[in-house]
Amino acid sequence: MYDQVTENKRRSALLIAGFALFVAAVVVLINTLFGGGLVGFVVALVVALAMSVGSYYNSDKIALRMSRARPADPTQYARYHNLVEGLCIASGLPKPRLYVIDDPAPNAFATGRNPKHAAVAVTTGLLEKMNRVELEGVLAHELSHIKNYDVLVMTLAVTMVGIVALLADFFLRFAFWGGTRRDDRSPLGPFLALFGIVLLALAPLIARLMQLAVSRRREFLADASGVSLTRYPPGLVSALKKLRDDRTVIDSASKATAHLWIEEPLELEKKSAATRFNELFATHPPLEERIAALEAM
Repeated sequence: MYDQVTENKRRSALLIAGFALFVAAVVVLINTLFGGGLVGFVVALVVALAMSVGSYYNSDKIALRMSRARPADPTQYARYHNLVEGLCIASGLPKPRLYVIDDPAPNAFATGRNPKHAAVAVTTGLLEKMNRVELEGVLAHELSHIKNYDVLVMTLAVTMVGIVALLADFFLRFAFWGGTRRDDRSPLGPFLALFGIVLLALAPLIARLMQLAVSRRREFLADASGVSLTRYPPGLVSALKKLRDDRTVIDSASKATAHLWIEEPLELEKKSAATRFNELFATHPPLEERIAALEAM
């Protein structure tokens, strides 16, 4: 398990670099098609760098704001605070900032760039529907994401996917109204423009596939790390079964933040005809597989 955590940290660094390079490539491509020249090229790189740095320092705030999370009052949510404090003592982690989301659907996520700058958010539905042991299992899972440094790349994915989608949408709208450069002197000009438009049209899909690579394998590892922290696999197993059987959907969830949650938050009907195809693009492995893995421990 520790070898996998180390490997995930390496992959996280590569994914962060890949996201940053991909955003830079999209920005530079837009500049090239607009004919910005050397000055535009430098400006494009500066913009891409600023976006990446801004994402690094503000992605957790963006994820929490998008989810409409509010700070959890220590008195009103004493059980929540006490469980996290106990798990942090056992794991050697600093206590993260705790948030609550007013939503009847049971779910939770962790965010932040490192253990010292991390946050955990849970829905009111999770606090109401889980008993103490089940809630402890869920919180241990989320703290494992923090301890394993999964939260950095998972949270950066929120803003990076959003940036790529916005840039691609801006360019395609501008190109539709004739805003791209037309190089009449070169026969390759129209083909280059067409290639750029196709690439930018596919950019959100490429960013989405990179997002999927971030979270699916990490969920199994966070489950294993979580039960090693609580020393009680049945707690998390029971929590995952409740999540599996619950059909409510989180109102504040979006495709940009879906990979952060402990369970797929946008799944409306698990027995629909399109479910098998949709699993290819799901941000989480099936709950049945996660439950089976924990029961085999």
